[in-house]
Amino acid sequence: MAKDKKLLLVDGNSVAFRAFFALHNQLERFVNHNGLHTNAIYGFKLMLDKILGETDPANVLVAFDAGKVTFRTKKYDNYKGGRAKTPSELSEQFPYIKELLTAYGIKSYELADYEADDIIGTMAKEGEANGYEVTVVTGDRDLTQLTTDKTSVAVTIKGVTEIEKYTPAHVIEKYGLRPEQIIDMKGLTGDSSDNYPGVTKVGEKTALKLLKQYETIEGIYEHIDEMKKSKLKENLLADKEIAFMCKDLATIRTDAPLELTLADTKWDGAKREDLVAFFEEMDFKSFLAQLNKTSDAQNDEEAVSKLDVSELTADNLADLSYTEASDISFYLELANDNYHTADFWGFGLKIDDKFYAAKDVELLKQPKLRQLFEDEKYEIDVFDGKRTYAALNRLGITLNNINFDLLLVSYLLNTSDNSNDLGNLAHRHDYYDVKTDEEVYGKGAKRSLPAEDEVYFEHLAHKVKAISDLEDDLMVELKKNEQVELYLQIERPLSLVLAQMEIAGITVDRERLDIMQSEFKERLSELEQLIYQEAGEEFNINSPKQLGVILFEKLKLPVVKKTKTGYSTAVDVLEKLRGMSPIIDNILAYRQLAKLQSTYVEGLLKVISTDGKVHTRYTQTLTATGRLSSIDPNLQNIPVRLEEGRKIRQSFVPSYPDWEIFASDYSQIELRVLAHISGDPHMQAAFKEDSDIHASTAMKIFGLDDASEVTPNMRRQAKAVNFGIVYGISDFGLAQSIGSTRKQAKEFMQTYFASFPGVHQYMQDIIKTAREKGYVETLFHRRRYLPDIKSKNYNLRSFAERTAMNTPIQGSAADIIKVAMINMQTELKKAGLKAKMLLQVHDELIFEAPKEELETLKELVPKVMDSAVELAVPLKVESASGKTWFDTK
Repeated sequence: MAKDKKLLLVDGNSVAFRAFFALHNQLERFVNHNGLHTNAIYGFKLMLDKILGETDPANVLVAFDAGKVTFRTKKYDNYKGGRAKTPSELSEQFPYIKELLTAYGIKSYELADYEADDIIGTMAKEGEANGYEVTVVTGDRDLTQLTTDKTSVAVTIKGVTEIEKYTPAHVIEKYGLRPEQIIDMKGLTGDSSDNYPGVTKVGEKTALKLLKQYETIEGIYEHIDEMKKSKLKENLLADKEIAFMCKDLATIRTDAPLELTLADTKWDGAKREDLVAFFEEMDFKSFLAQLNKTSDAQNDEEAVSKLDVSELTADNLADLSYTEASDISFYLELANDNYHTADFWGFGLKIDDKFYAAKDVELLKQPKLRQLFEDEKYEIDVFDGKRTYAALNRLGITLNNINFDLLLVSYLLNTSDNSNDLGNLAHRHDYYDVKTDEEVYGKGAKRSLPAEDEVYFEHLAHKVKAISDLEDDLMVELKKNEQVELYLQIERPLSLVLAQMEIAGITVDRERLDIMQSEFKERLSELEQLIYQEAGEEFNINSPKQLGVILFEKLKLPVVKKTKTGYSTAVDVLEKLRGMSPIIDNILAYRQLAKLQSTYVEGLLKVISTDGKVHTRYTQTLTATGRLSSIDPNLQNIPVRLEEGRKIRQSFVPSYPDWEIFASDYSQIELRVLAHISGDPHMQAAFKEDSDIHASTAMKIFGLDDASEVTPNMRRQAKAVNFGIVYGISDFGLAQSIGSTRKQAKEFMQTYFASFPGVHQYMQDIIKTAREKGYVETLFHRRRYLPDIKSKNYNLRSFAERTAMNTPIQGSAADIIKVAMINMQTELKKAGLKAKMLLQVHDELIFEAPKEELETLKELVPKVMDSAVELAVPLKVESASGKTWFDTK
């Protein structure tokens, strides 16, 4: 088919919605310098590039809805009623999506009283009549009714770039219907998303059966007298008018009175200068870089440069030449992200202007290469130092000399820039001379090395080149942000400490876990029988639908909340029903125990290595506050408030029989940081006097003169206020937390701020700083950008304000324990102790040590942790030891 006979029609509203929600979790990142959200515009542009590249059309039209009032709403006033209001963050982007289309040279169009679907249906028919091959792009499967031998419908199924293409044959295969029967199906079943009813109690199965026999709705009613008497027949007769109305509502018009023709949709390509101006306005730096690269590439053979790569072998290894002044970049390729167990795929190496690659990692053990990593005089640039250190350790190589860590530096500059794929990360820095792993290896289970070594080695060479090329620019940015010290003194050394902790692992008593598994299984069985007795029947307790029927229909408990699929049985709902029936307590207990069993007991059993240990991986570049997270397994989330959860810690034991587990944790570190940052004299005095801060707060908010008057409940409420303030809690949130009225919670907060004016002033000042700078910082200059701090949306702005208050506190606390970990590892080595630091769990450090070293640790660990940073108030560390982790509490 010649290009001049291809027509592309895009459902603008549908694709914009898809783009918005596909990137909704990154809403914070997609904001331009004027405060405009840009995620839908960004995603829409990606879709355009993909579909234009695939179809190469001569004519393009993007259709939009003109408004909520159409001929359909006039026929049925509740058409599309009940739909959630379009988020304001999306609404504000529609005019700019149209600007984007103008820059692309693409016609956009809307028509009063009609929907985008009708514009597309009419234009598709005109295209077919003029001999065009038509492609429709949408996120709405209703448009598959337009499918013919000449028109295909591409439906976005994931994000905006993954599509499912519908032809008449595919429609039949997928739905068991011909495209023209889709409207009959909708007439019978209705459509919940468009809010029209269909025939009572006619679902898809029944509708398919009827249409298979009678072809259309008209055919059904022509033969309805022949049907046997049944409830279905009664419903069909009662809802005849509804069925025909719904079919009409579902029918996309192909004769809408358009004021444009095919000639108006002719596409001559994008206007580069307009795109440049638009991308600059939207702050789409990566798209600008792509434009420049595409322009430059027109004079080159390839967009990605061709490199001269030498394959390293045992025969030519001796030819390698390097000095202390050499620019060295290294990348170790693994089959997957779990660097403790993943297969080695090879490595790439750049020495000055020469590139090397190999599949045989055994070469790294040879003296010529080993000294590159182990001799501190040779500085190595890498992508992810912790990953590289831990993986090389499996080869018996100790990495002693990391200079530049691309992943860490990227993360410090912007916490969103933390992809484990070097290519993706490089693109975020507008560097495109490297492909992503997905482009070269594929994704998921289908990931594999390219068939040709030349392609693979080229990819490895581009990776080490990217590390080298990005170093200077990113280090300049780091310096500009005053973050060089944060990188050199905290994050980079910490990455190696974490690697050493991961390699050490922690021993797990499999036998204890097996016993616990049996105990939990028995208790779950008991709870199951109790629940069945209280319900009066057996059912699937894990099915929200079945549980909802039992609780709200059979037992007649009050309905708290409904979802699209029925009754909500979420934990917050069940908590509100406590005391109304004994079944509620048993269901909550069952859920808690089932989660402990599957996630922690069974989960831990699955990941015990052959050495009898679990080797968690600490993610250093995940959280926006700088806190570490733990995966495979997550050892930071083992529940400690539940007795059964705490018992899981009994399975964590020392590596040797005569050793013990030793733990030290910071006491109220976030509140101490708040006292320091806010400069509040009353809060600082409480910590300097080593008073109970929660009792001190209780005295102030309840107006008491003596600590002896503070009841346990008062202290609990004061504690909730203290920590709530740290997290920027609202009066509503505090009321929920302490079980008071909103008015009481508001009074507590007002009294608190009057008692601690420095804290109140800090909260006001930090929000003002965030508005002025667009970010907040920890004591160590770790940044968190807050684009929504100026948002017109109250909820987004409020969340950004709470984040502004909390980040310097939580982030500084995270930084302090990182400094303590680095210093601790140094001191253990300096003192020649056998003790090992094994885990970091929030504000706690866990060690294993011989019994004879415990007294030394009791003095050394608190001393090191106390001196990690000098605050206006003292840090306090509490320590304990025992035969298991459980015994340290």
